[in-house]
Amino acid sequence: MSVHLVGGGWNPGAFADVFGPFLAEAGRRAEAAGRAEPRIAIIAVRDGDAAEHAANLVEAVAAAGAFEPKVTAVAHGDTAALTAVSEVDGIVVGGGLTPAYLAAVAPIAGEIRRQVAAGIPYLGFSAGAMIAAERALIGGWRMGGVEVSAEHAAEGLDEITIEPGIGLLDVTVEVHAAQWGTLSRLVAATEAGLIDGGLAVDENTALVVGEGALSVVGAGSVWRVSQSDGGVLVSTFGA
Repeated sequence: MSVHLVGGGWNPGAFADVFGPFLAEAGRRAEAAGRAEPRIAIIAVRDGDAAEHAANLVEAVAAAGAFEPKVTAVAHGDTAALTAVSEVDGIVVGGGLTPAYLAAVAPIAGEIRRQVAAGIPYLGFSAGAMIAAERALIGGWRMGGVEVSAEHAAEGLDEITIEPGIGLLDVTVEVHAAQWGTLSRLVAATEAGLIDGGLAVDENTALVVGEGALSVVGAGSVWRVSQSDGGVLVSTFGA
């Protein structure tokens, strides 16, 4: 099993590198199932432009190779059905308002976990990466009323908010790290003890979590945040 965490970003020059390992893994699953091309579930949860966002995700993944998309586009407040991820070789959950994605995907989280445990690769893009964790940081920009990150990345929430996520990995995930300045939110949540630490992924970059060592592909870096004596330790690793 592999979980691919993409920090967002729409640089076409990075698409093949960012989505390539995921599609290659899905292709091997398709071959084992007797399909010529991998069938990929694409889940988009947006306020009015879900179909457009799904089409953008299809285009981005297609830069890495041919596949059969199985698109589910739902509005805020709606939920994804189990059929959204049935009989597929890979699962892509897109970006947008993170609390809305969590609410839409929560009813099928158990099935997604089952499929990933069985070897189906998962790719979370922005919000889809954030909700992949057991303890998902879903937004907020203040802690105890004090600003710790930019309001534009608050996801409609005031205080930093941690909720149970899909549960595909045991580390909290941030996205748009260098581009939106969200690293400080992850640092603040770690220092306050809301979480034990986490990983923040830059745009146009993917962190691949599977068997063995973590790997990074794409144009940016992954920031590792952990608790340490007297404070928080921050380090980076890249492709």
